[in-house]
Amino acid sequence: MQAVTAAFILAVTPGALVAQWPVYPTPGVPRTSDGQPDLNGPTPRTADGKPNFSGIWRFVDSPDARDGPQLPRGVGTAGIGARVRGLNQFFDIGSTLPDGLPFQPWAAELRKTRAADNNKDNPDAHCLPLGLMQLHTHPEPRKIIQTPDVVLILYEANGGIRQIYTDGRPLPPHGAQPWWYGYSTGRWDGDTLAVETTGFREDVWLDVEGSPLTEAAKMTERFRRPNFGNMEIEVTVDDPKAYTKPWTVKISHRLMLDTELIEFVCQENEKDVVHMK
Repeated sequence: MQAVTAAFILAVTPGALVAQWPVYPTPGVPRTSDGQPDLNGPTPRTADGKPNFSGIWRFVDSPDARDGPQLPRGVGTAGIGARVRGLNQFFDIGSTLPDGLPFQPWAAELRKTRAADNNKDNPDAHCLPLGLMQLHTHPEPRKIIQTPDVVLILYEANGGIRQIYTDGRPLPPHGAQPWWYGYSTGRWDGDTLAVETTGFREDVWLDVEGSPLTEAAKMTERFRRPNFGNMEIEVTVDDPKAYTKPWTVKISHRLMLDTELIEFVCQENEKDVVHMK
């Protein structure tokens, strides 16, 4: 955790000191009678009537997202200090399940070993792509751009890019070149975007504590936008190589208004990794 914290602080601090996009109003925001953003307003929809997930979102348990449902103008443009102070409260998936995660014995031992090493090998601490679950719960925001054929997610964390294809293509067959984020396809189930992802690398970290994911895994995500300002994601991980049974967690995100992502270039002037122990 100390290693991850140090790398994260080095990466985000310079961005807080330089000019960013000035505050620019988010269009189409519903308002209450007193003119405040109404995050409980109606869900935006595309021309074909599907929920529109486009926008900038943050994990609701981020340190700067715990003050209630209403967001002040410009939130996110100066919230880096709050995120750094709250790094030790990163999401531990197992803590949300009654009996923890159903690890296979080798996976439980690996997670224990990683924790004993202060999680110094977490990809986040080495400017490498994060696992999808760690990205879902990362305190830095993500921007969703939705089109009819693909949903693009831009993660501020380590400048990650993910594509979810909704044009009807199948997932690649088993044996495709493994990717950090895997291969994702989505389909509509009513107002829910159901996403299946396979083709992961063997060394993916699902969370900051090092819960593993292997090439045998299939991840299913169900995205819902129940109103204007909130997004819910139900994630099911089915990885028989690392876990004794599939398991499911639910994650919530909140819309950020009048802001943009910052540029995150983790490797520039990076001098921390050589000091990790």
